This record gives sequence, C-alpha cells and structure tokens, in this order.
Amino acid sequence: MASLVFSGTFSATNKFNFAIPASKGITRCNMVDQLKFKDNGKPLVPTLSREQTTLPSFLVANSSPKTESRLRIFSGTANPALSQEIACYMGLELGKIKIKRFADGEIYVQLQESVRGCDVYLVQPTCPPANENLMELLIMIDACRRASAKTITAVIPYFGYARADRKTQGRESIAAKLVANLITEAGAHRVLACDLHSGQSMGYFDIPVDHVHGQPVILDYLASKTICSDDLVVVSPDVGGVARARSFAKKLSDAPLAIVDKRRQGHNVAEVMNLIGDVDGKVAVMVDDMIDTAGTITKGAALLHQCGAREVYACCTHAVFSPPAIERLSSGLFHEVIITNTIPLSEQNYFPQLTVLSVANLLGETIWRVHDDCADDFEPFSGLGID
Repeated sequence: MASLVFSGTFSATNKFNFAIPASKGITRCNMVDQLKFKDNGKPLVPTLSREQTTLPSFLVANSSPKTESRLRIFSGTANPALSQEIACYMGLELGKIKIKRFADGEIYVQLQESVRGCDVYLVQPTCPPANENLMELLIMIDACRRASAKTITAVIPYFGYARADRKTQGRESIAAKLVANLITEAGAHRVLACDLHSGQSMGYFDIPVDHVHGQPVILDYLASKTICSDDLVVVSPDVGGVARARSFAKKLSDAPLAIVDKRRQGHNVAEVMNLIGDVDGKVAVMVDDMIDTAGTITKGAALLHQCGAREVYACCTHAVFSPPAIERLSSGLFHEVIITNTIPLSEQNYFPQLTVLSVANLLGETIWRVHDDCADDFEPFSGLGID
C-alpha cells in the first residue's frame, strides 16, 4: 500500500465527520465546511495551510513502537522445568497453553494466546512415555498450524525412536523415518534436536534440522575439575560410538582414546569383552549419547577397573535410566556419572555419584540464533556445536 510523506508541519482547514447509519451498511462523509466549486463545476479540494502546526488525526501514522515479540515458546508436559529454564535464559515467558487428557487417554491441546504471524518454538522431548509425548507434540504442532503461526519449530531435546534408524534384520521397520514423517506432516517447519543417536537421522526429515551437541556443556564441567590432562583417557563403550568418543577426546586436551570391544560368540553365549588401548593408572572418561538400562556402560566400567583404571567417569547427554539402570550406576563402579537434563529425572532416581548439567543455555542461545537467522561462521555460534 502506498504511503504519503509530508516534509513540513501542516494541518487541514476542513474537518470531516464519519458516520455509519444503522439502517444501511454504507459510509457517509459529512463536512463541517461545504466544498467550493470552480467555474467549470469541478470541486475545489481543501488545501493545507502553512500557518497550522498539526496534521489531521487520520493522516498521522501510529508511531508507537511495537513491544510485542514475534517469538513464542510453548512447553509440553514432558519436561516443563527445562522449558522454563530456556525461557528464563532468553528473557521471555512461556506461552500459555492448555493440555489435558480425557478419561479415555486422548490428548487435548488449546493455545491460550494468539500466535498469528509468530515464530513458535515447541519444547517437547519424546522421552518415556515416548508414545504419549510424541502424540502430544504432534497435536501441539497441529494447534499452532491451525492458529496461523508463521513458522513452527519442534525443539526436541531427546528424540525418541532414534535408535530404530536402520534395518538390522529382515521385515523390520525404520521407526525413526516414520516419526520424522509424522512431525513433518503435522506442520513443523524446522526441528531442533540435541545429540541424535546417529547422524543419518537428520536425513529422514524433509525440513531443516538443527543438530545441537551437548558436548560443550559436559566439557566445560570436566574442565573445571582438577584432573591432570596427562592422566585422562576417553573411552568409547562400544565400537559404534568411536566417532563420538574421538571428537570428545580431541576437545578434551586431545586425550588418548580407548575402545571397549564386545563380541557375542553365539546365541545364549556370554559376551567377550576386550579393551583396545591403555588405561592403566589413568582416569577413564566413558562417553555415550544415552544411558538406557546401563548394561553396556557398567560392563565396560568393570573391564576398565580390571585393566587398572584409577577412576571411571560416565558421561552422557540423555539419561533414559530404564530399570535397573539406577542400581547398576550406583553400585560403586563409577566415581561420577555426568548427565544433562534433556530428560527429566525424578527425585527417587538421584544417587550420590550423579551430576546433572543443564542444556537450557545451549538450547536458548540456539533458538535465538535460529530466530535471528545468524550464521555459524563466527566464534560465539561455532562454539555451540551445531551441525
């Protein structure tokens, strides 16, 4: 729409009164002063006088600044504490949303504020119960889409079904691809995920994926501990996590790498554990993306102690902690178990060796950078570990 620009201070000599009759849906314009006509019968348009100093109200643009932000953050019921931390870091308040479950288990979602034309970020990990939280996320996305949100970003600190990323046997499903399709078809425009189980999961989405690594949070914590760099060795609990452990070791003073190799000789035959690397007299830091039942990592820790490790640390981003994980982790094999809060942890699952770090600042800063369309080629952003 074209706009009028006046370079001086003027005011109209004529005043207009507008009224809409109730009986007819038309607009009538009544002038205080009658229009004058030229000799040829054409009306003489009222002019603006230089002696006046004000403009008519309908010609004055509304210059009051817009204080309303176009960024909205909503939290699901899976991890509201993390969502609140993210909002506090960003200096925002969580959006008002109503989520309830009917007696038959169906989920109801209603936004309690307008998101028309807004960039909406929905924080909802698909942690246990995975199906409940996944369905809740899909309904939240649908509610935002039907409320005319400009963009919808699904912030998924923990992406469930990520381990079902390939077929290991015939007639298996690839559930990670199915979940990616569900999120896309629900109406999400972008996904922000933290430490996916495998990198190829990003390719399952037909929308942009921002992959954030939780390593900087854990590395900063380990750097604050008084551990000599010459005594450190980073250990991968299995062969599949070698790339992750190598990347971690490079950032941790370029520490040496060790690998736990486990092999099953046959069905119903115990696993054979072998250690590749030297851990004798050293502080071993075991790195993985998640701990579920803690079977693999506790067996690896026992092997490290047998090979002479002085202390064993366990580090992971996602603490799924399915039974009997707590009993295994608190058995005395680990000097410290370091996790993040991508998955909420109930109070009864805390034990003395457990340390919980927050990824709220990491996710909050990433949301700001995505919202502002910042590139990752300068130092403040490159340090976040975003793919």
